[in-house]
Amino acid sequence: MTNLTIALDAMGGDIGPHVTVPASLQALASNPKLTLLLVGHPDSISPLLANQNAELLTRLRVIPAYETIAGDAKPSQAIRQSKGTSMRIALELVKEGEAQACVSAGNTGALMGLAKLMLKSIDGIERPALMTVVPNQKKGKTVLLDLGANAECSSEMLVQFAVMGAVMAEDVAGIPHPRVALLNIGEEETKGLDNIREAATVLKSIPDINYIGYAEGNELLTGKTDVLVCDGFAGNVTLKTMEGVIRVILSMFKSQNEGKSSSLLYRAVKKVVKKVVTKWLNKRFSHLNPDQYNGASLLGLRGIVIKSHGAANVSAFNAAITQAVQTVEKQVPERIASRLAMVLPKSN
Repeated sequence: MTNLTIALDAMGGDIGPHVTVPASLQALASNPKLTLLLVGHPDSISPLLANQNAELLTRLRVIPAYETIAGDAKPSQAIRQSKGTSMRIALELVKEGEAQACVSAGNTGALMGLAKLMLKSIDGIERPALMTVVPNQKKGKTVLLDLGANAECSSEMLVQFAVMGAVMAEDVAGIPHPRVALLNIGEEETKGLDNIREAATVLKSIPDINYIGYAEGNELLTGKTDVLVCDGFAGNVTLKTMEGVIRVILSMFKSQNEGKSSSLLYRAVKKVVKKVVTKWLNKRFSHLNPDQYNGASLLGLRGIVIKSHGAANVSAFNAAITQAVQTVEKQVPERIASRLAMVLPKSN
């Protein structure tokens, strides 16, 4: 693919342009094929582009948008009042074919609602799902969905998520014949809610899906499965709990203020020990750092939409842009539609 254009909601997120603009410049510097459309208020974006690399700026264009959807706005109201906002204009660029994907750190509910309204779902998909790829203990990758787009899911939706997750694992994460599991409160077949057990029955009957059964929450990072499927409520809680624990681990040995009573020798020795241990922790667990896998794909749409954490830093938002690039290059919507036609012909 020679030309690659991504639209960014530059005003979305907790910090807006002060994160999205530097991240954009990093993404452009690392990918010479990339062009970015920064959608937002020019007065907020332009000063951050001053004195930047001239070549990078030739592949960056500011698309004016003078309104923003607030992060705490009620999704239904935000969608009705979305005309002229940076999020809606970024999605319109995808709908009109001027961009191949949209990345936003803005209001999750509004983004999902607008994306479904404007880009429409793939035939056979009842509702889109939020998906991310997380690293596991075996230095591999695990696809996790849904992460919050659908708090309650029917068995049919869980099966559709499994198909989409398998496509992402195979075509984006590069995992041949990926193992698919359903998140449950136990591995026994009799455990779990009706929709989970009904989905399990259907998945067992699909030859093209390598369904391996149930997985519990404590197995997310072990590498037991390549795709873990659940409803949005369980997925959101699972992911945020995991991220919180990892951040605590990575910050455990950061420098702390010593008490006045500590001797000079004690403080010096402790400083050296902390430095050594911190270096080991970063080497051992850095691949689990949530900033490195920021970016949740809204799967099941005819266009590509990536949701970044609202609190993402520059590095994390750059990771979301990278996720968008990979999803475009692998033509994920087309692959999902093709796989659905093969494994769930009755849904079309």
